[in-house]
Amino acid sequence: MKRKISVALVMSTYNWPEALELIFLSIKNLSEMPDEVLIADDGSGDATQELIKKSAANFPVPLKHIWHEDTGWNKTRILNKAIKESTSEYIVQIDGDIILHPHFIKDHRNSAEKNMFLRGGRAMLSDIKTREVAISKQVRIGLSSLGLSAKINAIRMPIFASIFSKKEKSSKNVLGCNFSFWKDDFMKVNGYDNEFFGWGHEDEELASRFVNNGLHKKNLKYSGIAYHLYHKKQSKNLAEKHWEIIKNTNNENVLYCKSGINDL
Repeated sequence: MKRKISVALVMSTYNWPEALELIFLSIKNLSEMPDEVLIADDGSGDATQELIKKSAANFPVPLKHIWHEDTGWNKTRILNKAIKESTSEYIVQIDGDIILHPHFIKDHRNSAEKNMFLRGGRAMLSDIKTREVAISKQVRIGLSSLGLSAKINAIRMPIFASIFSKKEKSSKNVLGCNFSFWKDDFMKVNGYDNEFFGWGHEDEELASRFVNNGLHKKNLKYSGIAYHLYHKKQSKNLAEKHWEIIKNTNNENVLYCKSGINDL
């Protein structure tokens, strides 16, 4: 019988408590709980802090709030701080705009393998559907729901998951909104690169170092379902600079970033 691994759910957030509340509701609907939930808060204000404090009082698992001062987009640094606080052996990471399918943690836990990291997808909620969910607090979303696109990513069929969940030595298209890995592997590569500032591709750069260290990516299909809340797109003015970092990581076979979790 496969041993049940300890899992931390780590989510990033910044000044969107309405979305965070929906995530909390979806966590409470999970068929299988993580062992802990860590909120990597990139400098949110009082509304977010009050919501977390209120929610922690009756949350089904330990809810840990890791916060630092708002000095601009420092997502990699706060994720490193949160993961460093984790006591679990396996990390499941989402963004602060993701609603979880009831079997989300169960699927990631069951799909975890040594020398692997997992890349999941996301179904997309429209602007209207996102506002509807925010008002109703109804976080159970079905395939027939109006305002749901990329529906292929919302199909859960465990019988096919092992067949279609392709394994490859590639870091491409990794999404930090649905991503999981062993904490030991994360520490070995020095976690996220603290030098990333602003939006863009920090998750793929981390995955590149995983691959350079001999890990393989498993693309989750028909499992690990997540739903992305609509929001305005972030500025991508630093994306090209970040792509250059990724190219260097790949071309120079970088194994360990110069400034990461072990340098905090």
